[in-house]
Amino acid sequence: MKTRKFFKVAIASVMVTMFALSCQKEDPAPDPSQQEQIVFEGNVIGNGSQEFEIKGTHTLKKGKYVLKGWVYITDGASLTIEPGTVIRGDKDTKAALIVESGGKIYAQGTADEPIVFTSNQPAGSRKPGDWGGIIICGKARNNKTEMIIEGGPRSKHGGSNDNDNSGVLSYVRIEFAGYPFKTDQEINGLTMGSVGSGTKIEYVQVSYSNDDAFEWFGGTVNSKYLISYHAWDDDFDTDAGFRGKIQFGLIVKNPKIADVSRSNGFESDNNADAPNQQPVTAPVFSNITIIGPIGQDPAFINTSAYIDGGVYNPNNGSKLGQHQAAVQIRRGSNMSLYNSVAVGFPVGIAICNDKGSQTQEAATAGNVVLKNNLFAAMTILGSDKDGSFKDSLSTDANLFIKTAPESFSSAFFKQQSNSNQLISSIAGVMPKQPNSLAAGASWGPLSGSPALNRSGLFTDTKVADSFFTNVNFIGAFRSDAAADNWTAKWSNFDPQNTAY
Repeated sequence: MKTRKFFKVAIASVMVTMFALSCQKEDPAPDPSQQEQIVFEGNVIGNGSQEFEIKGTHTLKKGKYVLKGWVYITDGASLTIEPGTVIRGDKDTKAALIVESGGKIYAQGTADEPIVFTSNQPAGSRKPGDWGGIIICGKARNNKTEMIIEGGPRSKHGGSNDNDNSGVLSYVRIEFAGYPFKTDQEINGLTMGSVGSGTKIEYVQVSYSNDDAFEWFGGTVNSKYLISYHAWDDDFDTDAGFRGKIQFGLIVKNPKIADVSRSNGFESDNNADAPNQQPVTAPVFSNITIIGPIGQDPAFINTSAYIDGGVYNPNNGSKLGQHQAAVQIRRGSNMSLYNSVAVGFPVGIAICNDKGSQTQEAATAGNVVLKNNLFAAMTILGSDKDGSFKDSLSTDANLFIKTAPESFSSAFFKQQSNSNQLISSIAGVMPKQPNSLAAGASWGPLSGSPALNRSGLFTDTKVADSFFTNVNFIGAFRSDAAADNWTAKWSNFDPQNTAY
């Protein structure tokens, strides 16, 4: 195979070393293995270690590459990846790409030529956690000051620049990521730590992540057109003071896959140790379609006897558990959800006063908003206690007030300006069965759906700014027509069998 050298870094340090050697001839020659650490060769990125650094400005030409070990884009460095590039993460070296604070990644694909980060395992044998994933660290604010990023890498994030720019991810797929380095220490599919609003994140699909698909720790980055497909744990997880805006998102659960911590569509926390810490987690989501496990398989039971991971169980220490809520808001978060559709979960909404938080009080005060949402085929509408699966009032996420008729969460959903609707069947919202286990699944509504032809969806202050596209439908799609399918071309709902 013809190889091509495409990066050289740390040239200055090499010249200094050569000069020193010329003056001290009694010293041994440089170790060849050390030379390999400062040069990329052929189609390999990294050297398999957990400390490989990219410095300077570089462009990765369109092609197919293998990512080995932990590769850091360091402060002041930038990496541009051309459209159509495929990067396969090496399992043996737990590969991960980490953009450090002050570094930049420019992965600008196109609908016809997306950029793909995937497993290096053969088609048919790929599993969640085959490699690490992608981490982006920035200099925006979070509520824990400077933090070490989740998952194991050395990188810190956090600062005072909410407009910080970490680059671009656009028309990008991330598949089979989330290798567990230690117990409860998985890198997510895409982890964003204090990423600022100057960063562009749009048209990104995360599939078969061994932890969360997308997780935001603080920061202000905004996004449109995100897909979470068959994640092991939560799909959109927000923490530590994240305050971005997200519009048009698709979440699809696999009935056979759920984490021991209980998997949710949304999980939103402020700060587990200090629930009132500023800035408060307060993201605003609009036009999200959330497909739960119920309705995809007639045999579905929310127990470990059923949820076994199927062919996707990596047997790497990740424990299976249960599906829980379409939306869980807790630990002081002020997350808001507008104009969205959720179907087929054991619990619709969970607003929990756990860890001494006053999340329910924040909702009553108008800081948490659920408006113009359609929920369908929920086993129970609401729950106030994580893992209870009971629609009963609890004001401390611990003890139930048995004399109350229903949970705070259920009452809040029904009272929100009388704009939310609970429908008994999925067919009442989506006449096409949105079964991700079958070929030809469709998540767009047919004509006649109550999701369509709506007005006044963007009058609230939280969704009235110029970021949000003012549309007349709720959920992620205008219709089931091909012209309205923004996932077309660039996404992939069968990465297991794709030849890369």
